[in-house]
Amino acid sequence: MTDKRTPKILGRRILDLRKQNGWSQPEIGRKVGTSGAIIGRYERAEITPSVDVARRLAEAFGVTLDFLTSEKEMPQAFKDPEMIERWRSLDDLPPTDRDKILYVVDGLIRDARARQAYSP
Repeated sequence: MTDKRTPKILGRRILDLRKQNGWSQPEIGRKVGTSGAIIGRYERAEITPSVDVARRLAEAFGVTLDFLTSEKEMPQAFKDPEMIERWRSLDDLPPTDRDKILYVVDGLIRDARARQAYSP
C-alpha cells in the first residue's frame, strides 16, 4: 500500500462497512482476530493492517480486498452475497464452460442495454 491516500480510504471503508453491518469495533476485531482498539486505529488511519488482516476484514465484510483499498465504488452486485457465490461457482467450472456462460451473460446484458436505449 504505497499510495498515501490508501490508509485513509481503507480506514473509511472499514468504518462504513462496520456501521452498515451494525458491528462494534470489538465485534469486527473478534471476527478478524484482533482487538477493537486496533480496528479503531485502522479506521482513523493511524496504522495500516497487514495484508493478512486486510484479507480477513474483506472476508468478514463480504467484499474484495480491492474494494477496501480503492476509491472506486464497488458495483452493487459485488455487495450481494448471492452474486458473489455465483461468481465463485464459475471459478469451479472448466474454462470452456465458464466462457460459454459468460458469453450468454454478455449477450443478455447487451440486449437489456439495447432495450433500455430504445424504450421511452
